[in-house]
Amino acid sequence: MRTVHVDVAVIGAGSAGLPAYRAAKAEGASVVLIEGGVYGTTCARVGCMPSKLLIAAAEAAHSVSRAAAFGVHVDGRVRIDGHEVMQRVRRERDRFVGFVVDSVERIPDEDRLLGHARFIDDGLLQVGDHTNVLARSVVIATGSSPVIPEKYHALGDRVVVNDDVFEWTDLPAKVAVVGTGVIGLELGQALSRLGVEVTVIAPRGRVGPLTDPAIVDYARDVFGEAFRFESRSEVESAVRLEDGARLRYRREDGVLVDDVFDYVLVAAGRRPNIAGLDLHNTSLELDGDGMPVYDPHTLQAGACPVFIAGDANGALMLLHEAADEGRAAGINAARFPRVVALDRRAPISVVFTDPGIAVVGKRYADIAADSFVVGEVNFEDQGRSRVMLRNVGLMHVYVDKVSRRLVGAEWTGPDAEHIAHLLAWSVQMNLSVDTVLDMAFYHPVVEEGLRTALRDAVAKLAQTR
Repeated sequence: MRTVHVDVAVIGAGSAGLPAYRAAKAEGASVVLIEGGVYGTTCARVGCMPSKLLIAAAEAAHSVSRAAAFGVHVDGRVRIDGHEVMQRVRRERDRFVGFVVDSVERIPDEDRLLGHARFIDDGLLQVGDHTNVLARSVVIATGSSPVIPEKYHALGDRVVVNDDVFEWTDLPAKVAVVGTGVIGLELGQALSRLGVEVTVIAPRGRVGPLTDPAIVDYARDVFGEAFRFESRSEVESAVRLEDGARLRYRREDGVLVDDVFDYVLVAAGRRPNIAGLDLHNTSLELDGDGMPVYDPHTLQAGACPVFIAGDANGALMLLHEAADEGRAAGINAARFPRVVALDRRAPISVVFTDPGIAVVGKRYADIAADSFVVGEVNFEDQGRSRVMLRNVGLMHVYVDKVSRRLVGAEWTGPDAEHIAHLLAWSVQMNLSVDTVLDMAFYHPVVEEGLRTALRDAVAKLAQTR
């Protein structure tokens, strides 16, 4: 067992760990990057990129299916080859992973360690059965894993998570999706558009990250037309069959439904990967779930030179947030005890469905009642959206009554992923609704819908005087 002495040890070579390593190195620290699995981030292997590949195939199929509405007719039956769909998903996924692996392998050999890391004591890690690492500071960037509730364990290989979907070599005939967060909605709609019979079960009635009741209700109706959407339904039992799975769930109206599926895709959230770190061997304060108690601003755990970044802290499980946190944690670890707060960007969350879903800035649920006005636009009559037959959506923008500052927005609608960036930039720059309206709006574009919502907010502000 050899011993390595470094300034900073980074546990995890993913979307937070890699920026942490690079930031600490840039500060002149000696750093070792420890990876317990295979190289390649969650985003590249089982998250952002393979899901968008599946969604892209679904969009192609959907475009063909609605071509007749434009007077464009496709002779004969449209055939979706599930084997070819998944072959491209896996091929391109592997290409993205390859880019990440190549970048990691360019890191000097002496800065990389492969093996599971666990704490022996404060500042002392054991990696596999081959190396002890004595570090002045430690960054925990171990990522997260999908959660499978106990009731589904009996389904064996008939219960899957998003990681498993991208290993399929063909598309199944019938799938149940449990959960309506980002993963459940994106994969549920994509599979449905690719010809899979999909039932999406929403135990708590949520729709992605939305909290605005009016937007939630609108989105629930929209997606209820896209696939079988069982809102506020609770699975009571899950039974493994010889070639599938049987679910029994109770709907909101009390009706008990019994159905059989090829697979049950559980999208019940993700859990930080901290269980195997043996944190009980350290002086870190742990909460009831065994998570280190940390400062969300500096990412430091207590008074110790330990920093926790990315999915590992369970706060904001988004790639750009993980990268920002990784950089901040790496800098603070290298400079310790000169620790500074992370300068966070404006919150932004996007669901790549059709219509898209986005939340920017403060959520409806987080704004003090009666402190803001709501500007609204319905995209059903919005010009460019109607031209493209994508005229489905409802947007609410939130404007502070006193400062007239744009504080947030929630919506579902066309081009949500792009409009979300315009609004996030505006929120981050603390722009007023008047300043945003003074910006250029070309014609005809979907962004004119945003202008309608902003004008509605200004009209409502005038009524509050």
